[in-house]
Amino acid sequence: MADLVSYSDDSDNFSWGSDDEAKPSLPPVLRNLDTPGPSTLDPNRWANGEAPSTSLVEVFMGMGFPKEIVVKGITEIGHSDENRLLELLLTYKALGDEAAVGNCCASGSAPTTVEDDDDLDFENWDNNDDAGGREPNSDSSDDEDFLQELSVKDKKINLLLEMGFPEDETNVAITRCGANADLSVLLDSVSASQYARDYNSRNFSGHEVMDRFLGSVGEGRKARLMDERKKKRKRYGVGAQANRPPLDGSLGQAMPLPKPMAGFNLPGDMRTLIRVLPEQATGRPFFFFENVALAPKGVWQTISRNLYDIQPEFVDSKYLCATARKRGYIHNLPIDNRSPIHPIPPKTIFEAFPHYKKWWPSWDQRRQLNCLLTCVGTATLTRRIQCVLARSDNPPATDVQKYVMKECKKWNLIWVGKNKVASLEPDEYEYLLGFPKDHTRGVGRTERYKALGNSFQVDTVAYHLSVLRNMFPNGVTVLSLFSGIGGGEVALHRLGIQMKTVVSVEISEVNRRILRGWWDQTQTGTLIEIADVKSLSNDRIASLVSRFGGFDLVIGGSPCNNLTGSNRHHRVGLDGDHSSLAYHYFRILGAVKSSMASL
Repeated sequence: MADLVSYSDDSDNFSWGSDDEAKPSLPPVLRNLDTPGPSTLDPNRWANGEAPSTSLVEVFMGMGFPKEIVVKGITEIGHSDENRLLELLLTYKALGDEAAVGNCCASGSAPTTVEDDDDLDFENWDNNDDAGGREPNSDSSDDEDFLQELSVKDKKINLLLEMGFPEDETNVAITRCGANADLSVLLDSVSASQYARDYNSRNFSGHEVMDRFLGSVGEGRKARLMDERKKKRKRYGVGAQANRPPLDGSLGQAMPLPKPMAGFNLPGDMRTLIRVLPEQATGRPFFFFENVALAPKGVWQTISRNLYDIQPEFVDSKYLCATARKRGYIHNLPIDNRSPIHPIPPKTIFEAFPHYKKWWPSWDQRRQLNCLLTCVGTATLTRRIQCVLARSDNPPATDVQKYVMKECKKWNLIWVGKNKVASLEPDEYEYLLGFPKDHTRGVGRTERYKALGNSFQVDTVAYHLSVLRNMFPNGVTVLSLFSGIGGGEVALHRLGIQMKTVVSVEISEVNRRILRGWWDQTQTGTLIEIADVKSLSNDRIASLVSRFGGFDLVIGGSPCNNLTGSNRHHRVGLDGDHSSLAYHYFRILGAVKSSMASL
């Protein structure tokens, strides 16, 4: 039986901010987020100057479409493209007139709501999805923020229109960059889109497209274009201070992410990379820090500065398993002679779950899943999708396919029957993330999704840690910060590396219970549990270092609550209540190194 020492320094009052199920979005035919804001609508709710002619409405009514459906279609996409409008009206017809004006199907499904569940807590839920897969709560403060954002959006649209840019390209720029983007950023986006049309199929970057376009025209034309751009910037208050600085992190810009996000090397990769680390960062203790790759600007530069200016290694787990998980790692581990754990995990959905192939429609081209979130789609959402598909042709109309695929990708829905989708089960989460079956069993479903959604992808972490196998044949002593459900510990165990002692620091009682249960079943070493990184003082660290002769590995991934998620107002970088805990990792690592230097 493994030794177990538990220190409960603090109550379990830290909220990872996530839920089991979240509100689904409505189909595109039921709402339109791109409709003009209040300041651009006349009293009849049409955009200024965009009211359709009565004859156009009558033409479509003569085709048999109800007036309210025609009006809704025109409200959705305008009336300038009659062919597109006709296609949308036919889609409405395929879904049923009632669905088009707000109901799921003729049987009268209930409106979209989150189902009652005692486990659900929609208070501060976060998202580990790199694209922000979760919708924020709908409360009065969010409504005020939304209205304020609409006002900002309208002002910037009007400014760009006054500059002479087309309305469609202006709307695309606002959608792509966000209403809060600087005007200079929007200008660059609109300019790039004008020059990119002929190069889209070649996957050039925006700068490459601009350079190629300007290089293809005469010097006089190039000079006029750049002069016109400078005049527009000057006229509308977009001065030199708004120009984009180099993306080297020196001025708080986002760190460029590699494409593909394949790290320094992958299993079977023949690439060679020479990495020179600062002298103070080499040797024992080895350290390994993880967080989301798609963090706000300046975050990874700050993390790097606090970890000896080591450059991050960005890896998307889709290269090692069947689900994406874009993460950044800063570590001082060797990068040669890495090896994956066996058996090699499946890399596609059908390899992982072959029984789902029976019901998978040909128009769902997914081969891998997106990042696993800390919550799943509701039964309301899956019923709506089933209802919409039941009323559609086979294959469904393009707009229906787009809506269904958007929700399937967002929530990682899988096909379990004819026209029937469902969320992944917790044990399927465990399998995809590299944990043993039933690792999280024994706690509520909500808690299982939350714990797994915030965990390491074990196969990816194990690939990095595999270099320790030959370095420490007699086992390792580990300081595990923000342990969660033990992703690092499971990785070491699956690599066959004995853990003589693990000092685990984790604030969630649920997570500690899961890790403790696994440890008792699989390990013979000593597990020391501490509840809060804040309680791990320098004196206490010195005592632990003296007791165990130092640590071989300091591993951890600090909370990402303020670094990701769909609520941009909570994405405050490393200054957030939760994300600022990363500084305790830096502090503790420094204290460990200092104490070990004096041994």
